[in-house]
Amino acid sequence: MTDKSIGFFILLSAVTAVVAEPIHEAGVLSLQKLMNSGELTAAQLTQHHLERIQRLEPKLNAIISLNPDALKDARHSDVLRKRGEIKGPLHGIPVLLKDNIETTGAVATTAGALALKHNITNRDASLVKNLKAAGAIILGKTNLSEWANFRSERSSSGWSAIGGQTNNPYDFARNPCGSSAGSAVAAAAGLATLTVGTETNGSIVCPASANGVVGLKPTLGLVSRTGVVPLAHSQDTAGPITRSVSDAAMLLTAMQGHDVNDAITLDARAHQQRDYSKALQIDGINGKRIGILRSSKGFHSEVNQHFELAIKEFEAAGATMVDDLSWQPPKGFWDASYEVLLFEFKHDLNQYLANLPNALSNLTLINIIADNVNNKAVSMPWFEQEILVKAQAKSDLSSDEYKAALDLVQQATRANGLDALINEHQLDAIIAPTGDPAWTTDLINGDHFGGSSSSLAAISGYPNITVPMGNVHGLPVGLSIFSKAYQEPTLIAIAYAYEQRTQHRKPPLD
Repeated sequence: MTDKSIGFFILLSAVTAVVAEPIHEAGVLSLQKLMNSGELTAAQLTQHHLERIQRLEPKLNAIISLNPDALKDARHSDVLRKRGEIKGPLHGIPVLLKDNIETTGAVATTAGALALKHNITNRDASLVKNLKAAGAIILGKTNLSEWANFRSERSSSGWSAIGGQTNNPYDFARNPCGSSAGSAVAAAAGLATLTVGTETNGSIVCPASANGVVGLKPTLGLVSRTGVVPLAHSQDTAGPITRSVSDAAMLLTAMQGHDVNDAITLDARAHQQRDYSKALQIDGINGKRIGILRSSKGFHSEVNQHFELAIKEFEAAGATMVDDLSWQPPKGFWDASYEVLLFEFKHDLNQYLANLPNALSNLTLINIIADNVNNKAVSMPWFEQEILVKAQAKSDLSSDEYKAALDLVQQATRANGLDALINEHQLDAIIAPTGDPAWTTDLINGDHFGGSSSSLAAISGYPNITVPMGNVHGLPVGLSIFSKAYQEPTLIAIAYAYEQRTQHRKPPLD
C-alpha cells in the first residue's frame, strides 16, 4: 500500500468481503490491526490527519494549536512498535484535546481567553499522562467556547477570543454547540482518530449530539481534573468525544485514573482500572429495564419523532421500557444551580491561576475582567462578560448561600433525582433526547437552542452517554442514556447495542 493510497482508504478484511473505509473514519481497533501488520505507520496516520486539518480548517475553525512534535512522537511510536514495545491500546493513535487541558511543550493552554494566550505550563494534565502511557500521540488543541462558555449570558457556543467561531461540519452556518465545540467538530470531520472534551453541564453531550458523534461524560472522579482549566469542581469532568462507542470505551479506559492532587478521584478508586471495551456487547440492551424521561423532551417535534423510534428499537432489542418517568426540580433549583457555578468558578479559577508555573500566576479573576475591558475590541467584539462580573462579586466557599445552593441542587439531582427514579422503578438506565438540531450561529444575539436533557446527569455528577439518534433535515441529533454513579459499563453496553442496531451516524460531506 502506497502512502497516497493510505491517505484515502484502508482495506479491512471481513469474513466474506474486503471493505474500503476512509482512514479518517477508521476506529482504534482497525488502525491497530493495520499498524501491527505493517500496512500503516503512526507517522503516516498522523501526517494524514495534519494534512486533513490543513485542508478543512478554513471551513471548520476547530483547531487552536497543533503540537509541533506530533510527527516526531509518531515516528518514535513506530520505532517502539518495530521493537515489539507497545505502550498501550492507543499506541500511535492521534488525539486532539480541548484547549483547556494542559500539555508539555511549546503549546499554550488558553481556555480560548486572551488572558491565557501565553499560558505555557510545560506540564501534562493527569489525563494526558495517562493517554501518553497508553501510547497516544497528542496532535494538538481544539477550539472551545471561551472559559467553557461561562463568560456571557448572550454568548455564541464555539466562539473564543483566541480561536474565533467554530462551525458545524454538517452546515457551516450552523452552531456546533459548546463548550467542547472544536473537539466534537474535529471528531465528526475526522481531524483526529480520538478527541477529548470537558463538561460542566452539557459541554460534551450537546456538541456530540449536534455534530453526529458519541460523547461520554463520566462519573465525577473517574478522570482527574488536575491540569484542566476549571469552571466548577462539583460538576467538571473530562470525557471522550469519538465517532463510535467502541472508541469512546477505549479512550475512557486510557483516561481514567486516581490522582492525589484531585481528591475526588481517590473516592472513585474502587471503580477505576476497568477495561470499558469489555462492555461492548451487541446484545447490551436485551433484558435491561430502561426508563423514558418524557419530561426532558418536547423541545422539537422531529426530535420527538426520532425519540419514539428509538423507544421502539429498544423494545425490539429486548428491553423492558418504563414510560412516563418525570423529574421536576424543586422551587429555586435553577437559580441555585447558577449560584453554585458562580461561586465555584471564582474560587477554582483563582486557585488554578495561583498555581501556574509561569508569570500568569499573578493573575486573578478581577485582573481578567479588567484586561477584557482594556482589550474590548478583541476580547469582547460580540458579547460581554457579565458572568465573570457576577462570579467576582461572590464570596468564598464558606458562604452559607453557597452551601445551601449546593445542597439543594445535589439533593434534587441525586437522592431525589436519578437515584430515586432508578431505585423506584428498578431501572438499568434512563433515556431522553440529548438536544435539538444545530441552530444558526448568531454572534450578535447569541445561542438560541430549544432545550436539552443534560442537567440531571451533569449536576448530579453521574454518567451520561449520547449516541446518534438520526437526522433532522440533514442535521444530527442524539439520544442520551444516563444512570447512577459509576454505571459506565451498563451505559456503554446499551449505547453500543443501540449504535450497532441503528447505524444512525452519517459522516458530514468532505
